[in-house]
Amino acid sequence: MTEIVLGVGGGIAAYKACELLRLFTESGHGVRVVPTASALKFVGEPTWAALSGRPVATGVWDDVHEVPHVRIGRAAELVVVAPATADLLAKAAHGIADDLLTNTLLTATCPIVYAPAMHTEMWENPATRANVTTLRERGAIVIEPAVGRLTGKDTGKGRLPDPSAIFEIAMRVHRRGLDLDLAGRHVVVTAGGTREPLDPVRFLGNRSSGKQGYALAKAAAARGARVTLVSANVSLPDPAGVDLVRVGTTEELRKATVEAAASADVVVMAAAPADFRPATVAEQKIKKADGGTPDAITLVTNPDIAAELGAAKRPGQILVAFAAETHDALENARGKLVRKRADLIVVNEVGVDRVFGQDRNTVTLLGADGFTATHGELPKDDVADMIFDQVATRLEAQVLHAERP
Repeated sequence: MTEIVLGVGGGIAAYKACELLRLFTESGHGVRVVPTASALKFVGEPTWAALSGRPVATGVWDDVHEVPHVRIGRAAELVVVAPATADLLAKAAHGIADDLLTNTLLTATCPIVYAPAMHTEMWENPATRANVTTLRERGAIVIEPAVGRLTGKDTGKGRLPDPSAIFEIAMRVHRRGLDLDLAGRHVVVTAGGTREPLDPVRFLGNRSSGKQGYALAKAAAARGARVTLVSANVSLPDPAGVDLVRVGTTEELRKATVEAAASADVVVMAAAPADFRPATVAEQKIKKADGGTPDAITLVTNPDIAAELGAAKRPGQILVAFAAETHDALENARGKLVRKRADLIVVNEVGVDRVFGQDRNTVTLLGADGFTATHGELPKDDVADMIFDQVATRLEAQVLHAERP
């Protein structure tokens, strides 16, 4: 049974932590809830005690003979703070320990996950951004807040992610332990399939569901990265801990990805952009012609986003491309690896009811350095971690090379 500390900050989103607590306990984990005094103004001590089955305290003077301000942190195998207020993030970043929770954060030697929740202006304030950067540099996971309804009538970034999403990323962090090999890195992932308008109701597209891209985004976040996910026409739930950018067409995907890649250490092109688009887009729905014979549709070639990124790749930046093929997969992928100047390319054979929309994937990884590995059918979450294992190895090699005299 994993020992988890659930820290609860003093924000209106504290009530959502009750659902997170339930997810932990129903999964068989032991949970000690450590709220701040302000948090108890939103959800009372009896609620936390009843849901966790354990006593609840906020101050270092409660049960002082058991030295809780040291013991709780030492015993924890995972600490999750949800909601993490701006005040709490500031205290954690500066080592302030004025209650039981902040003392626990100083004594914990296990992974710590912060799930911030606050008004948009507070999240975007330079002081908060600096505190978040400090915590991430020290190896903590600070997941990006969601965009949505805040307190009152306000709407924006700062909403606590869904408890189930926090639970998922927390469990992934726990499985990896302190091996946060992407901590301090900015990872850009693209996902889904683009749609090229033909008229106001029709488009050219493909069968990509975005599942592999979303698995990659979640894996990168759990390994400590700051993640930007550029999502094209995906209907999956928003993953916790990422900056989500929604796009529709290949040109929109290109613009968002190029912009995000400018500050990225790693770019993973898991989306399936349309290779072609209609030369013109009809302003009204295209009607059937007399006799039922449609007019010919002229197509033009879309930009090759991965190739553009490869040509502009900065020293030390890692580019991972994807090759979804219906035939001659390895031969075609090796050509793409060279043309796109990628460091890695992920090869899979696709088709109707094959890979697209499925939860499992069979891939071959090819590296520009000659690396080759084929993996049998695996869950897409596992495929994502295998890809980032190779990415992390290359990033580490760069660091070691830079440190050599």
